[in-house]
Amino acid sequence: MADDTPATKDEGTATVLLALAANLGVAILKLVAGLVSGSGALLSEAAHSFGDSTTELLLLVAQRRSRKPADKSHPFGYGKERYFWSMLAAIAIFVSGAGFSFYEGFTTILGGEEQGGPLWINYPVLALAAILEGISLRQAAGQMRRETRRTRRSLTGYLLTPRDPTVNSVLLGDSAAIVGLAVAAAGVGLHQLTGAVMWDGLASVVIGLLLLCVAFLLARACQSLLIGRQADRRLLDEIVEFVEAQEEVDDVVDVLSMLTGIDDVLLCLRVDFVDSFSAADLEHACVRLDVELHEHFPMLGEVFVQPASRRDEGLRRRVEERYGRALADQ
Repeated sequence: MADDTPATKDEGTATVLLALAANLGVAILKLVAGLVSGSGALLSEAAHSFGDSTTELLLLVAQRRSRKPADKSHPFGYGKERYFWSMLAAIAIFVSGAGFSFYEGFTTILGGEEQGGPLWINYPVLALAAILEGISLRQAAGQMRRETRRTRRSLTGYLLTPRDPTVNSVLLGDSAAIVGLAVAAAGVGLHQLTGAVMWDGLASVVIGLLLLCVAFLLARACQSLLIGRQADRRLLDEIVEFVEAQEEVDDVVDVLSMLTGIDDVLLCLRVDFVDSFSAADLEHACVRLDVELHEHFPMLGEVFVQPASRRDEGLRRRVEERYGRALADQ
């Protein structure tokens, strides 16, 4: 089961801060090298790094605002703020990074003007940028491995459906940065070997396509979380098994859940209780279930338990339409 201890939160902040420092440093280096050499690929990479820096600033805002406690205007808390600001970060990558890279690339290819600056200056800058980006990537990858172990999920599954889009953003951004550096180096090298400026412009276009893919993946992940994705299926199965083991319970008829933040799950249960229990017994059972569910599953936020009958055909039909099966039949 996942947890969200203060150490985990601090680690996420450290990951974003390290990525911010690395991207600001390499952005300045790339910008200077691009202006001196006239390389469109280096200028595109500079835009990429400045875009990533904007992304990290937005992610820091996301982490800070999502930790605000629940209040009367937001009774389920502010956890989804992290998803909103992460969506803005994805848009920032698209607008500042991909847009400028496409512009610079097509301008270079269609203009076809020879660049007069020394191209050799790009190579040490790209090498230093790779070192800084590699340090940031190592931090993000390490946190991602720990997250997948805690949540018992595959790396691919976590990347496509993350519980924390801020870590996902840093990992994808740093991975794209490493690939972008290789593309920029290839573009500059081919330009220097052949004398054709087209290669430099083509590298910029490829970098733009790379950033477009990253922005799309991040936006899709944030879209799912903003709309209201359910909790991990394995967690829900464990909850159903736990509830059905209680002496007052015949069956769990329906389970509704939604991620309202990092390791913060809103849970609604429709339960068929034993018919022989009195109303007072059911009342005590619901209170006890609430307490024990929070003890066994610390990621649960608000929990609602509603008595229901497994023989209610309308309810069974709604559950079957949602899950493809009636839970009470399993």
